[in-house]
Amino acid sequence: MPAKRIVLIVWIVLVLGLLAWMIVDRLAAGDSAALREGPAPAPVEVASVEQGTIELRRTFSGTLESPGQFVVAPKVSGRVVRLAADLADAVKRGQIVAELDDDEYVQAVAQAEAELAVARATRSEAESSLEIANRELKRVELLRDLGIGSESELDVARADQLAKQAALKVSGAQVERAEAALNTAKIRLGYTRVAATWTGGDGQRVVARRHVDEGDTVAANAPLFTIVELNPITAVIYLTGKDYGQFKAGQPVTLVTDTYPTGRFTGQVARVAPVFQAASRQARAELTVANPQDRLKPGMFVRAEAVLAREENATIVPLAAMTKRAGQDGVFIVSNDGRRVRWRPVEVAIQEGERVQVIGGGVAGRVVTLGQQLLDDGSPITIPEQESEPANAETNR
Repeated sequence: MPAKRIVLIVWIVLVLGLLAWMIVDRLAAGDSAALREGPAPAPVEVASVEQGTIELRRTFSGTLESPGQFVVAPKVSGRVVRLAADLADAVKRGQIVAELDDDEYVQAVAQAEAELAVARATRSEAESSLEIANRELKRVELLRDLGIGSESELDVARADQLAKQAALKVSGAQVERAEAALNTAKIRLGYTRVAATWTGGDGQRVVARRHVDEGDTVAANAPLFTIVELNPITAVIYLTGKDYGQFKAGQPVTLVTDTYPTGRFTGQVARVAPVFQAASRQARAELTVANPQDRLKPGMFVRAEAVLAREENATIVPLAAMTKRAGQDGVFIVSNDGRRVRWRPVEVAIQEGERVQVIGGGVAGRVVTLGQQLLDDGSPITIPEQESEPANAETNR
């Protein structure tokens, strides 16, 4: 190989080595500066910590039920000759809602009246017979005292008097039986006029269902109408163990239903079941809801909202500020100069939408709401919004 070519190759190798050394030296110098300056600040978003009122609200799905429902049924059988109510009609307490054919029962009353008349006549006859027997006994006793009558005649008169007294008692009992039979017949005749009667609650209710038509023949206790109470109405919801302890009788609630999207109905907790259902592990709660215009109907689906807890002077942070470190809930607090953060463990109390009440010392000022995954206790930060404000102000000038 020629000497000139060897010299050229040596010079090329030396130049490449020098360039490589310069690059490595610059990189080493840059790494040393980076180590001296520490990690780069992490960009984050922040929000202010609030002091104010927060409420624990829960919404429960439920169904409306009538607090009072009963079936109107006749106590006797017969053919329906008239219905005085129909579906959705308002019914007052004691109102006649149906009439049955009463010909048979009218006849039964007439027969009972005749039997009573016979019994009373028999009693009158027995009374007369007893009066005659009493006079006869006195006459025989007088004759015996005068020595004219015999002892046997006196015994016969006394026996006759006793028989007449017994006959009078029997006839009196027959009269009482006939009177009872007449009263029974009149009561059964009254049963042909069927009234809607109930105890307690409102004096007016509504027909929810008509079971028969005019002309139908019904048996005793066969349903004619189903009548329900609508004001107030009952909403039934089911509570999990988490909410059970915070639900108390008398607690106010607000109801909404898709049937009236803009309407809100007020009520209160009436009672909470003392046991949980084995299948669902939930407890039944009944709410009493005012329904003066009968707008709410049994069977409607509703949503009930209740305030289970309220804190007046709470420390509140955005829900987005909550994060976990080593399984502990906490927030990152921004330093006063806005350049670093401090980790503060907290306990979560009440959550209201995107706001959370936290319990723990040192939570004040501002908290990080975005970028927590880049942070640790003492990490440097940069707040883009904060840095852009001076630039915008300078531009405006």
